[in-house]
Amino acid sequence: MQERYAYYPGCLASLSQKELDSSTRAISAKLEIELIDMPSVTCCGAGDIHEAKPDYYLHLSARILAQAERTGAEVLLTICNVCCLNLRQANKKLQSDPAELARVNDNLMQVDIPTYSGGVEVRHLLWEVSAGDGFERFRSVAVRSLEGLRVAPFYGCQILRPAKLLGFEDPDRPESLERLITACGAEPIDYPAKVKCCGFPIVLAREDVALGELVQPLQEATDAGADVMVTPCPLCHLSLDAWQQKAANLAGRPFQMPILHLAQLLGAAAGVEADTLRFRRHVTRLSEDVKDKLRLYDPVARV
Repeated sequence: MQERYAYYPGCLASLSQKELDSSTRAISAKLEIELIDMPSVTCCGAGDIHEAKPDYYLHLSARILAQAERTGAEVLLTICNVCCLNLRQANKKLQSDPAELARVNDNLMQVDIPTYSGGVEVRHLLWEVSAGDGFERFRSVAVRSLEGLRVAPFYGCQILRPAKLLGFEDPDRPESLERLITACGAEPIDYPAKVKCCGFPIVLAREDVALGELVQPLQEATDAGADVMVTPCPLCHLSLDAWQQKAANLAGRPFQMPILHLAQLLGAAAGVEADTLRFRRHVTRLSEDVKDKLRLYDPVARV
């Protein structure tokens, strides 16, 4: 039976990280998952908006949840840790407080926006493919073994904590990424900083502190012999990939660690073409050795 999800790519996958969107759509097709696009969705209001204008954030998130509900799907699927956390926070507030839900809906109606009844669950792609039927589906489509590839998982913080709100796995001893890496035929590399913050939330205010956060996972993964890192969060990907050279300058040592989106790793194992996975959009490029280990043999693929 085909799964149906209201699909919320978030800001980065819609704009600067389009490789995440194309990879997600490709692996979803392999898994026989139908992604239902929602019209005119906006940012979920995470970060500065949530901090400075919490009521504005709540209305932005309610509008997204209402659009998801109108698709008829029971689950809104996110591919961003930050979107997942913030939408779940808003959803819990709206579902648990009828008066607040009525107030928000009244405001939405005044500007001709569909209202929300509270009937949608927010989940992350990582959760859907790393356990239960979704995991079994992935194992069945992982036809291209990535044997020989050593992969360092990087969870980041907002897919694990707060545990009471997210609740998928132990925030101190997560296993979902390792389970998927193994299912790809690759070797998961363990290191302490895999559950740390990437530094993204403070990079504009305190770049030195944010870069210090980046050094630890890059250094530990490199020293542990990883070929690549994989993350389920586009903001973690941005930090680890785009600011890797600055982190290397701070650490006083080189880092040449390719950072993969979760959907790209899964797609490679499922035989998705390299042109769809679009590794060439990354700042830290794949080495020829890593390309071989990812089984990117298509002679016309531009990786």
